[in-house]
Amino acid sequence: MARSMIRDVFKKETKTAELWGWVKRKRDFKGTLIWLLRDGSGEMQCVLSSENILDKKAYEAARKALMESSVEVEGKVKSDERAPGGKELQVEKVHIIHAGEEFPIGKDLSEEFLLDVRHLWLRSTKMQQGMRASACVFEAFHDFCKKDGYLEVQCPMFVSGAVEGGNELFEVEYFGKKVNLTQSSQFYLEVYAHALEKVYTVAPSFRAEPSRTRRHLTEFWHAEWETAFSGLEDLLNWNERMIKHMAKYVLEKAPAQLDYFGRKTEQLEKVVKQKFERLTYDEVFEVAQKKFPELKWGDDLQEAHEREITKDYDVPVMVHHYPTILKPFYHRPDPQRMDTVLCCDVLAPEGYGEIVGSGERCWKYDELIGRMKEANLKEIDYQWYVDLRKYGSVPHTGGGLGLSRLTMWLFKMEHIRDTVGFPRTMNRVAP
Repeated sequence: MARSMIRDVFKKETKTAELWGWVKRKRDFKGTLIWLLRDGSGEMQCVLSSENILDKKAYEAARKALMESSVEVEGKVKSDERAPGGKELQVEKVHIIHAGEEFPIGKDLSEEFLLDVRHLWLRSTKMQQGMRASACVFEAFHDFCKKDGYLEVQCPMFVSGAVEGGNELFEVEYFGKKVNLTQSSQFYLEVYAHALEKVYTVAPSFRAEPSRTRRHLTEFWHAEWETAFSGLEDLLNWNERMIKHMAKYVLEKAPAQLDYFGRKTEQLEKVVKQKFERLTYDEVFEVAQKKFPELKWGDDLQEAHEREITKDYDVPVMVHHYPTILKPFYHRPDPQRMDTVLCCDVLAPEGYGEIVGSGERCWKYDELIGRMKEANLKEIDYQWYVDLRKYGSVPHTGGGLGLSRLTMWLFKMEHIRDTVGFPRTMNRVAP
């Protein structure tokens, strides 16, 4: 008999099945074992009766097998409304692949301990559901970009310059030289955009931020895009369409994970159907300053400010025209108001904060050099990037999206580490 996946046994009408997996839970009655078996697709109750299993040595080995032992079972599929999912496997043959040792994870263990044994904790229902939710969000972004005519490209992780800021760089040795781990693929995507027009990438980015919040990682998966012949209005529309598409995608593809983490589908349906609010920095500054009077125009918006700004909204808020002094040199100032830039940050409701950072790029040579001088940057250090403004430059926009933070919000998760198999933070680099 060929192996079946548990998911397929529940979907199809089948009288017999052979399953391979791990014993998630076990109960031992006189003459009967009840296992909750899991594989990569789901879980199923298996009943092992000494009367049905003719190989008595195999049955005794099954009785001794500990939790998380790997096993093969074969038997008859029966409907039973008492069983999880309404079906169970009445086992006739059993083989213990590996009996395993006493599993070290029990109940009421600290978060630090669970991070120490992350390589085993990944087998938990919470982590399995978190990984499935994250995978769905990655798929949703790829799906949107490809349907919108964007080409996926790849960019280097070792870079010689900074994108976001020098204080957030991880410096590494590189054949006798000092280079950095990338903060963003943006500059390289701008190069690609001048060749291919509409491009995107999904890759790790590294930020040496001394942040200890539920929203931050030092290594995170970054979805980024660049679009040639594009302005701020195009970008605002793109951001909204992209987030709506991803919300709709998870509604269709991940209902089990939404239910597990407690996200009501009605909330995401609002995201899909309602128009996003578009507000200037000036407008949201007034809202935030009412509660935080110490806030001054030109201050960066912190988590508490973002929470105040979005508290009355069910859908993301798109904030544009931030003060020029807050944004890196590549952001293009608004020709009509030079103290602001043509940018857009998307703030998720419910306290999840910024999920997208995006904007128009300085596409004219003099404009870019002027911004670089303001930031005390040398042209020679960014020569190849500056070259783009000398040879057929065009207006273009782009942005970045932290996929883990977006997953947190879409599924209403408590912490960003629930979206990542092996989170990297200020004090965590193992396992």
